[in-house]
Amino acid sequence: MTTEQSRGRSHALSAAALSACAILALDIGGLHAAPKQPATKEPAAQTPANANQAKPNQLDLKRELPSPYSPNAEGAKPASPNPNADAAYGAYQRGRYVTAFREATKRIEANPKDAAAMTLLGELYNQGLGVKQDPKRAHEWYRLAAAQNDANAMASLGLMAMDGRGQPKDEKAGRTWLEQAARKGQPSACYNLALIQLASDKPADLAAALANFRTAAEAEVPAAQYALGVLYLQGKGVSKDTTQAAQWFRRAADNGDLGAEVEFAIRLFNGDGVPKDEARAARYFLHAAQRGNAIAQNRIAKLYVAGRGVPKNLVEAAAWNLAAASQGRADAGLDQATASLNPEERKRAEVLAADRASLSP
Repeated sequence: MTTEQSRGRSHALSAAALSACAILALDIGGLHAAPKQPATKEPAAQTPANANQAKPNQLDLKRELPSPYSPNAEGAKPASPNPNADAAYGAYQRGRYVTAFREATKRIEANPKDAAAMTLLGELYNQGLGVKQDPKRAHEWYRLAAAQNDANAMASLGLMAMDGRGQPKDEKAGRTWLEQAARKGQPSACYNLALIQLASDKPADLAAALANFRTAAEAEVPAAQYALGVLYLQGKGVSKDTTQAAQWFRRAADNGDLGAEVEFAIRLFNGDGVPKDEARAARYFLHAAQRGNAIAQNRIAKLYVAGRGVPKNLVEAAAWNLAAASQGRADAGLDQATASLNPEERKRAEVLAADRASLSP
């Protein structure tokens, strides 16, 4: 994320719009980590033909909301930031949406061309934060802000047009708005436009998609970082480079992308593009498992059976295996490996698994 932006809430295109995009996904094979045998290297993330196969991490469509002022090169605040801007966006960022609405309204009364305040009102109406949700009002405020050349408003208008929110659905107009915002370097517009471009079979569109993914990734949009990792892993549009892939997966994982956590853990466990580190891999798997990712739950269960990266613990293995199975990821090998638990141990595992099942996304 750039220093000029703070994270807004996610927007999603309709299923029809998504079907036009090439969605990158993980489709990871088994991690066979027997106690006395090396682990079978897992395959890389795949790009399925069907967007609905995007598991466990479909690239979410996101937008960014601007903060009221830009830090200087050293990251410090300017000497005299706009106090009204602080009040409006500060309230928004703290979840005080009624206050944010009031302060943004005051800003526009003082300056009818305050594009940032218009965008903020658009966001509040779009998400129903502090006011009744009203996509049409949101669209009106975004249009006013876009008329003032606000890239964030343009990005939101693009998603709304493609999804038919607050206006008739118009994918062509949506793409045009995204292109305008992307030309200004707006990170989420770059990311969403890249998804559309990636669906094309034209080399120029693939090159443009890579450039847009990179702009968004450098702005710390985690889904774009994950996308770059997959492209480097596959050698699609770039030279295949597992080191670059691992670096982008790590950045995405550390920015909270769940699929990237799993993918980076695989790279660590196999020593693929990054020094092999089973203990660190286990920490990433465990964190993703605790966030409800079924693949990670299955993998950490295997590691507990094997005692690799974590101390061997069949109760923990059984608990994570049951949690993964509750999401449809049954594993006969793990069932067999934990079959020796006594009734008391089995009961403990079931209690843990029931608790962890609530973590499912």
